Amino acid sequence: MSRTECVLGIDMGTSSVKVGLFDLQGQPVAFADASYPLYTPKSGWAEQKTDEWWSAICTATRAVMEKSGITPDSIRGMSVDTTCCTVLMADGHMNILGPAIMWMDVRASAQAKRITATGNDALKYNGYGNVSAESMPAKALWLKENENELYAKAEHVFECVDWLMYKLTGELVASIDTTSPRWYYNRAEGGWPVSLYEEIGLADVLGKFPDAVLDLGVKVGALQKQAAQELGLAEGIPVGEGGADAFVGMLGLNVVSPGSIAMITGTSHLHLGLTDKEMHAQGMWGSYPDAVVPGLQLIEGGQTSTGAIVNWFQSGYCGDIARAAKEQGKSVYDLLNEGASKLPAGAEGLLALDYFQGNRTPHADPDVRGMFYGLSLRHTPYHLYRAILESICYGTELIMDVFRKGGMQPEGIYISGGAVKSELWTQMHADVCNLPIYIPKVTEGPCLGSAILGAVAAGVYDKIETAANSMVTIERKIKPDQTRHEEYLFYYNKYAEFYELAKGWMHSLTMHGCP
Repeated sequence: MSRTECVLGIDMGTSSVKVGLFDLQGQPVAFADASYPLYTPKSGWAEQKTDEWWSAICTATRAVMEKSGITPDSIRGMSVDTTCCTVLMADGHMNILGPAIMWMDVRASAQAKRITATGNDALKYNGYGNVSAESMPAKALWLKENENELYAKAEHVFECVDWLMYKLTGELVASIDTTSPRWYYNRAEGGWPVSLYEEIGLADVLGKFPDAVLDLGVKVGALQKQAAQELGLAEGIPVGEGGADAFVGMLGLNVVSPGSIAMITGTSHLHLGLTDKEMHAQGMWGSYPDAVVPGLQLIEGGQTSTGAIVNWFQSGYCGDIARAAKEQGKSVYDLLNEGASKLPAGAEGLLALDYFQGNRTPHADPDVRGMFYGLSLRHTPYHLYRAILESICYGTELIMDVFRKGGMQPEGIYISGGAVKSELWTQMHADVCNLPIYIPKVTEGPCLGSAILGAVAAGVYDKIETAANSMVTIERKIKPDQTRHEEYLFYYNKYAEFYELAKGWMHSLTMHGCP
């Protein structure tokens, strides 16, 4: 077995965990993944179970070690990233109470609206707009009001990343990377916004939160014996504080200074940038102090269901194409991309709305849903597929426009995740947004970002910026096509207009029970 020194990153996404090993220069050594189910017992609900998480993490970690040929004692450090805001409760012995309420769960819609109505100054982080149903205050309030017995029994309320840190080290701490964006924590203003939590009847939850809030990459502790045995790793590996998958993914793209946008793609899209000044604007989340790099502010936009919509379409409505792909020895996405690339911008008059799980930004509206307009007997599955891809790109450009109005001028988009696999889709993003797209050598940004945090925790690098600069390689640049950008403008403007035109109509249908 090899003694090459490595760092390990655990990336917990919505549907699976990916574990990556990297050398100290950021070159990938091996990857492995394992999946876990997502439960949707009601419309707008999304849940998972911690025992299924841990089983998948152990399976993937053991697999990556076997695949790599690396000896366990050659791992210098490790860290993690997870979905956010995925909320859990535990009793005083850290026994988990109930399922995890996933980040994409919007059951706390009514609570979010009541929090919005307070007008508390802490809501500036929502761009003076709607509070998201995915936030910690909204979900905690829902739990208090709807799972009162469990809530009363709970001594700890925390996030997925905090749970995983506890499993690895035995230490229950919170991360500045999740508490600043989702819990309204501001270190410079004294920490928790007590007045907000008091105003919504949640003052008691502050005593259930972890006592310590740590910066990314700070050594939380050493990998404890039981976890090491179950994972197939060596006891005592330094474990660095982790955070939210997309925010940690910024490190894997080397977006650690102002000017560039990180776009993390997967089940959702997240759009992230850093500024050296506090910024708040309607339709933009943030800016969040110290959330990624100490001393810098994080701004955020996001689309709730992007890759999930693409997967929904190909798995449920492309049977004939899937059979043809199998016969040709290709992926179903190969044929979908081939067919869609032959169509013009605008999919011959077919416009989709990517609100399948509500809108995250700029509207923060959980009560709207997806749709297609313009369907005719001429349209094929390739038209629908292209319209879905385009709608997601329009949603990204809408977020870029909000950033511009807020004072941030994006210079380029650094992309990682599933969308990178589609040349059609990455070029489409460049064309719609009229911005260059930069693709790194390692497209699994969160996984590499977690490994970077492990390197910092182990003292391989002195700080996040140094580690990212040393471990990330940008491999190619996709330039926007100006002609296609101009062709897309008409359809983008129609997409952007639709929310205000139809939100009342959509709300009434959703509230009537449309799944």
